[in-house]
Amino acid sequence: MTRVDGAERLIEVYRRKAAHYDLTSRLYPVPGYPQRSQRLRAVRALGLRAGATVVEVACGTGLNFPLLEDAIGPRGRLIGVDLTDAMLDRARSRVAAHGWRNVELVQADAAEFAFPAGVDAILSTYALTQVPECGAVVAHGAAALARGGRWAVLDLKAPERTPAWLARLAVAAVGRSASLDEWMGRRPWEAIRAAMRDGLDAAEWEELCFGTAFLAVGTGTGKREAPGR
Repeated sequence: MTRVDGAERLIEVYRRKAAHYDLTSRLYPVPGYPQRSQRLRAVRALGLRAGATVVEVACGTGLNFPLLEDAIGPRGRLIGVDLTDAMLDRARSRVAAHGWRNVELVQADAAEFAFPAGVDAILSTYALTQVPECGAVVAHGAAALARGGRWAVLDLKAPERTPAWLARLAVAAVGRSASLDEWMGRRPWEAIRAAMRDGLDAAEWEELCFGTAFLAVGTGTGKREAPGR
C-alpha cells in the first residue's frame, strides 16, 4: 500500500467515525481504559505555561483542546493538525462552542505538515502509530521545537516479553483501525522511540497499562528556532 492509499483509507475510516467520535472515544480502546487520565498526563508532561504555542498532531475532534487551553490561556496559541476534514469540522464546532480565539486548525498529512519554527510544545495522542512515517514526523517536530520545548507522544503498542499469540490478543483487545498484522509487523512505537532519542534531549519512555501503551517525551534542542527567540 502506498502512502497516498494509506492516507485515503484513514480519511475514510475517520469520516465514518467523526459524528460519534467523542462518545465512542470514551470506550477506547476498551471500556474502563484510563484514557482521560493518560491524556492529562501527556499534557502535563509538556510543561506548558501561559502564552505558549503548542501544535497537536492528529488532533481529531479536539478532545485534548480543553486541557491544552487551560494550560496556555487566551494569550497562547494552539495549532490543531488533522488529516480528516470531518474530524476537523467537529473540532471547529468545539472551538466555537468554547469561544476560543487562539486556535488554528490545519488539514494536513502529519508526514507533510511544516511545523512552525520555535514552537513551545508538540503533542500527539492515540494516533501517531497509525502514520507509517511516524519517526519522520517526530524528527520534523523535534527540529522545529524551541530550546527547552517538549514533544509528547501517547499511543498504543504491543506488549513486550510476551508470547506472540498473547501479544496479538492484547493488541486485538484494544483494537486498531489499521491492519493488525501490518501494525504489529511495522512496530511503529520503536520508530517513535528512536526518533525521540535521536532528535531530542532527555528523552523519556514510560510503558503504561502492562505495556499496551506508552508515553514518550523529549526536550527540544532549539536547532531551528524562530528569529528573535
